[in-house]
Amino acid sequence: MTNLEQFIQSHYRPEEYPALADQAARWEREKPLAGLCVLDATPVFRNTVSKYIPLLKAGAKLTVGLAGGFPHDPAVAEFLLRNGIPTLRSEETSQERFDLILDCAAAFASLEPRIGYVELTRSGVPGYEGKRKPVFVADSGTIKRIETCLGTGESYFRAMASLGYGTWKGHTLVVFGSGKVGTGIVLYASRMGARVRVVTDPATVSPRIAAVTERVIDYRNRDAVIAALEDAYAVVTATGVPGALAGLGDVLERSGALLANMGVEDEFGTEVPEARVLGRKRPLNFLLEEPTHLKYIEATMALHNEGAVWLAGHPGTGGFCTPPPEIEERLLDLTRRFGTIGDEIGLIL
Repeated sequence: MTNLEQFIQSHYRPEEYPALADQAARWEREKPLAGLCVLDATPVFRNTVSKYIPLLKAGAKLTVGLAGGFPHDPAVAEFLLRNGIPTLRSEETSQERFDLILDCAAAFASLEPRIGYVELTRSGVPGYEGKRKPVFVADSGTIKRIETCLGTGESYFRAMASLGYGTWKGHTLVVFGSGKVGTGIVLYASRMGARVRVVTDPATVSPRIAAVTERVIDYRNRDAVIAALEDAYAVVTATGVPGALAGLGDVLERSGALLANMGVEDEFGTEVPEARVLGRKRPLNFLLEEPTHLKYIEATMALHNEGAVWLAGHPGTGGFCTPPPEIEERLLDLTRRFGTIGDEIGLIL
């Protein structure tokens, strides 16, 4: 057993990472990435180590990317170096020519891999426009909903509790955005007894979300948005749009609400100072030792890994690639049958 495997097994139960465990066992036999140089830029935290094990079992020569725009756990990065896995910062130059880049938010899109890219987030997709190599977009499939709906929703409230804000019953939470992240926050908020208002395009709100919200506000109706904010206890952004709340800085300041961002971008805009937003505008869950619990993110990490193997086995592919349904179905089946979140998956899929 390797040091990485011992590390993961000392912190997690096998049922918290069934898809990655199956992947590691299969790839140890098959070696689908034998001899290939792989850069993995998934944000580096304790549970990310579970993602590297299948890549190494697959025969990859692994380098871990540290993106300047994302926090990471320095202790984990040091652990990787001690175990022979080099790291590369996004602002550094590299003499290595990578075959595959497993990226996050296009942090390493300036490098050109020999085979292609695998992108973890939808927000990173624009960073590959004009690239000659194919891009496998993990976020364009179904599995990413587990992480972004269930995992990110849970982690917002876990991060707020770590800051001393753990009581929500009767409090008003205003959520900007009704995509995967916004949906997860709304679902968890309703469980915790909060009064939820969602600012979004009403046409995008599912019946399930509409049923658990106090009010859905059209983001184009400024007066209604201002009215929703004035008595808010907390405001969280999950639109994926930089500066989505531009023009509301004075209203937010006057409201006294707890402000937090759960998107990659600065959704509050320049008129809201960093110090006014919890976590200084970075995704709030990155304050946590484990930003998203492994049980919610491991299927996404497994799909990200699968993208590398798929690209390696499909030479000549071009453009943006959606995860094949058969890959997602296999990973979902493993998660439902052997994982701890089978019942929760039914809430969103």
